[in-house]
Amino acid sequence: MSANGRVVVLGGTGFLGRHVCVALGERGFDVVAVARRPPVDAIPGRFLARDLVQLSPQELAKDLDEIRPAVVVNTVGSIWGRTDEQMWKAAAVPTLRLLDALALLSERPRMVHLGSVLEYGRMTPGSTAGAATVARPTSAYGRAKLAATQAVLERMEAGELEGMVLRVSNLAGPGSPDVSLLGQVARQLLAAGERPAVVRLDPLLAHRDYVDVRDVADAVVAATASKVSGELVDIGSGESTPVRTVVDLLIERSRLPAAVVERSGSGKQHSTETWSRVDIGPAERLLGWRPRRPLADAVEAYWREFIERQHITTRKGEPSA
Repeated sequence: MSANGRVVVLGGTGFLGRHVCVALGERGFDVVAVARRPPVDAIPGRFLARDLVQLSPQELAKDLDEIRPAVVVNTVGSIWGRTDEQMWKAAAVPTLRLLDALALLSERPRMVHLGSVLEYGRMTPGSTAGAATVARPTSAYGRAKLAATQAVLERMEAGELEGMVLRVSNLAGPGSPDVSLLGQVARQLLAAGERPAVVRLDPLLAHRDYVDVRDVADAVVAATASKVSGELVDIGSGESTPVRTVVDLLIERSRLPAAVVERSGSGKQHSTETWSRVDIGPAERLLGWRPRRPLADAVEAYWREFIERQHITTRKGEPSA
């Protein structure tokens, strides 16, 4: 085991999970990534294939007893477009199984649970949400993630578990999934070829608190090494940015001619919330963490990684878009 100890990262091959594994590995932690499918790209440490929806608490407890981690980081989330039942299984059940598994261990590791800004639900424009804000989620994802967060905090309050919850705002940066706003724009830019692109999107009315995924990974490292327990802290930029700005930044960074056309809004919406901003003061006080990368850097890094991924795919003889 490394000098900094062993950390299990659940959902370690996902968008956020991969960055968490990299950040932990760079800080000298011994990383074990757990997910249903192996990572596409190499990540630090080793990989363990497990489906937390299908795994019983007893089976997961056996795995954890053999691995003996000092910390378990739970980055399990979900993608959009699922039914309420599917979202519950994907975003709540794994955490509930994990908590039951941890209760079976004689030596329980510290837990760092990653929540979502969508747990808050609809925010008043101009407001800032924090741990004391009453959470009233309006989406299936928000409801599932809130149930998971509450279950974790209840175990910590009862003294059955040590650790903390990081409630994360909207992510941006390298590896952003295709269903994200960045992913939608990038694929339309690339599909235009040598012609000027027409980027068709639902109305760009919302303002979001965007944070670089690499900054979030740094916050996870800080929470992993911290002794603070039982706290919920928000991880974001502390600013609310028009989503149109994100689109414009990506088009600018691509250096490709493009026009944006806002549709009538008939497509699937990730959420009905039009505003988000979180209070990052507690994260600085408790963890010594602040975001370091501006949104422009996150968008630039995303575009570079996206283009490189397309080149790799093309070299393998597969379609690029």
